Amino acid sequence: MSSTSAVEPGTRLAERFRLEDRVSESEGATLWKAIDEILARPVAVHTFDSSFPRVHEVVTAARAASRLTDPRLTQVFDAAEDEKASYVVSEWVTGETLTDLLASGPLEPDRAAGLVAEAAEALAHAHEAQLFHLCLQPSHLVWTTGNTVKVLGVAVDAAMYGLTTDQPALDDAEGLGRLLYAGLTGHWPGDEEEGGLPAAPMIDGHFCTPRQVTAGVPGYLDAVTVRACLPESRRGQSPLTTPSEVAEALADVARPMPIPISYPSTPAVASASHTEGLDIAHRHKASTPPPLPPAPPRRPSNGGGSTLNRVLMTLVVLLVIAAVGVGAWTIGRSLGSPTTPGTASAEPTASASPSAAAETVKPDKARGFDPLGDGDEKPDLAKLAIDGKPSTLWKTETYTSADLGRLKDGVGLLLDMGKSVQISDVVATLSDAPGANVELKVGDSADLDSLKTVATKKNAAGKTTLTPDQAASGQYVLIWFTRVPTDAGTFHGTIYEVVVHSPGSA
Repeated sequence: MSSTSAVEPGTRLAERFRLEDRVSESEGATLWKAIDEILARPVAVHTFDSSFPRVHEVVTAARAASRLTDPRLTQVFDAAEDEKASYVVSEWVTGETLTDLLASGPLEPDRAAGLVAEAAEALAHAHEAQLFHLCLQPSHLVWTTGNTVKVLGVAVDAAMYGLTTDQPALDDAEGLGRLLYAGLTGHWPGDEEEGGLPAAPMIDGHFCTPRQVTAGVPGYLDAVTVRACLPESRRGQSPLTTPSEVAEALADVARPMPIPISYPSTPAVASASHTEGLDIAHRHKASTPPPLPPAPPRRPSNGGGSTLNRVLMTLVVLLVIAAVGVGAWTIGRSLGSPTTPGTASAEPTASASPSAAAETVKPDKARGFDPLGDGDEKPDLAKLAIDGKPSTLWKTETYTSADLGRLKDGVGLLLDMGKSVQISDVVATLSDAPGANVELKVGDSADLDSLKTVATKKNAAGKTTLTPDQAASGQYVLIWFTRVPTDAGTFHGTIYEVVVHSPGSA
């Protein structure tokens, strides 16, 4: 018997969310894949029938979670509680859960640590807002198709399952430790298997540490795991009792990068490898130049060869003298009249000097800029594009086509530099999906008509340098999308990081 008899495929909620496919169903709660008809994007919708006992708690938790701005946490878009239909609408996340990633065995230690470090930072942000997870499992940690980390279910899942605790920070720190244990070993440190992962092996009634289960786990990662979730094995080590402490303990690990690092292609390297280390070994081997052939034996010279050699040597000496003379004349001329246009040495010197002396100027603040729409564009995420962290990002709203759904001519990220500065270039790290058309606009007013376009890049992707074609200065710097790339069937622009360079003082 269906637990949501009043809600069927095709039902529209809030006059915009059309339910399509039931994903799962349990005790009066049903998870659906649905379509947001206004923004033409998939969303996840939980519906609750009248028998579900905790509707009010779930809706309250969802509304609180909707205010979280860390992009590594699931976005909640809508939540309602009424007699006809109670529901929660959130982001539809596509990618591989930690369970999926472990299907072929433990992860490389650095990769496992990088994923959990991102999750720990995200949960630390949630805890600052007094929102907790309380039931972290491998299915809650996702490596998305957009190459980012997502933590699913903060606050909402605990309310759905009726979980409460007197020590939420400790519970979530232990949950992060268990995720790290799973990533390092492929086992779950619990009384029974979780999400298809076998239970961790035990010695004398205690779970084995990661290094006792998997060879090659670095000692410091073994220690972090023990401090977070294996109290019996700490042997005097201080426990990690909050997500922020776990994040701090993993602060120096390499993070999974949002943009793949491109290596020079060599015919000898396979396109994919089961082991990252093996791939690197192949790459190094392939990039090593082949040994040079042995030099041919020198023949004894005869009289004819000596005469010819002397003639050739004389010609070479004459050519060198002529080249030195021309070079000296050119240098002397450029030194004598440095402002004379057209000299061979003046051009590279003039073009190289600004970049050599360029300095990074940090913006005072950033905001999503939508002057042709409702004014703002994901304003809560804007600061993440100037925080110096390549794993965080600002992105536009989702559109139905590359030309911004034909709703407007452009949308962007506006930087306030705090004062007028001269701009030598702006480096914006975009998503690696091609198809973005971006413009660099600069001016002393935050009004679109007052900002002058000084550089343009078409079909941009990845690290994109926008260099003004002439001197440009202003207090406001705008990265302006006129076209956005596709991502899983929808369209949005993404900026992971923006760095502004100024020529500085000579």
